[in-house]
Amino acid sequence: MALGFVLIKVSPGKERKVYDTLASLEEVEELYPLFGEYDLIAKVVVRNFEELSDVVVNKIRAIDGVIETKTLTGAKF
Repeated sequence: MALGFVLIKVSPGKERKVYDTLASLEEVEELYPLFGEYDLIAKVVVRNFEELSDVVVNKIRAIDGVIETKTLTGAKF
């Protein structure tokens, strides 16, 4: 299992549309609006890091209104 927290910047006025689109993705387990540098944070859970990369690049960044993403990957101690 691979876990990623994706911080997302969105074009002004498109926050709700992007939120709704992200919420419909099966890989997004949790999603929260933020105030500050980023507008949304999505918890993405997939089988491996290759799949995480695919979700971020081909699904999240492809959403109209997404300006920038930063992905933080989960780790184990």
